[in-house]
Amino acid sequence: MSWRRLPPLHAIRAFEAAARHRSMTRAAEELGVTPGAVSRHVRALEEHLQKALFLRGATGLTPTSAGEALALATRDGLDRIADGASGVRLQRLRRLSIGVYGFFVSRMLLPLWTELRSAHPELAIDLHTSPNPLDLLPGRYDAVIAVSDAAPRAGLITHPLVPISTVPVCAPRWLKRGPLDFAAVPLLHARPRPDDWRRWLDHVGFGSVPAQGGSSFESIGLAIEAAAAGMGAAIAIEALLPHDPMRRKLVIAHPVVRPTRRSFVLQYEARLVDEPALSTFADWLMRRLARDRAT
Repeated sequence: MSWRRLPPLHAIRAFEAAARHRSMTRAAEELGVTPGAVSRHVRALEEHLQKALFLRGATGLTPTSAGEALALATRDGLDRIADGASGVRLQRLRRLSIGVYGFFVSRMLLPLWTELRSAHPELAIDLHTSPNPLDLLPGRYDAVIAVSDAAPRAGLITHPLVPISTVPVCAPRWLKRGPLDFAAVPLLHARPRPDDWRRWLDHVGFGSVPAQGGSSFESIGLAIEAAAAGMGAAIAIEALLPHDPMRRKLVIAHPVVRPTRRSFVLQYEARLVDEPALSTFADWLMRRLARDRAT
């Protein structure tokens, strides 16, 4: 693409105002500069074009034939720029549909919702929650927040948000007599994550402790609520524990945290990479969660 050979644009703006008002003084008032500045811009434009643009007289300015032609062209061009800028300013972002792992919504996204609305009131977002990973497929929504190993996948954009590591939690009363005996305390299970207890017990060296039996719940959130109520110990995702766990109804039952290769990720189809609303949401969410991890 060839480079446009344009005259100085500040001079064009000064000339257009002077031609419209037939006065350097009134053009200067409109532009918020001095009449001398407008006159200098017009003279610079005349030198650039090597044409006289005005006949200057006691009653004001009279455009020459070259000035009349340029005035019409510049007025049309500046009007188009103004209309274009107004359209960009008034353009509305389209409404987003985001599928989200339910526990992530309750523990991570909803507490930040007011902050998101304040930062980006122009965003319109519909959330659709599910504890079932098969429901959270990028093709069903504009984007999903789900659990993934974050490995590259053809046709998908994946942004890691929060690493997943697990830790046991329980009500404080279970620790009043010392370290928790995992062979004696009821183990509470979240059915969407049936192997969490076995993996944590093996990781910490308690391979002989049976991981089966005990109450089971339809979500990790309900299992943690049951632990806070004193029913036993549950496996929690460390990053989704509140800073003040359920007003001190919940404590870490053992200091060992088991890391995993999986994370909560924001994922969407590559065809939406330039979607303005999605880019705005993704950029804000990644920056906000990165700030939390840094503190």
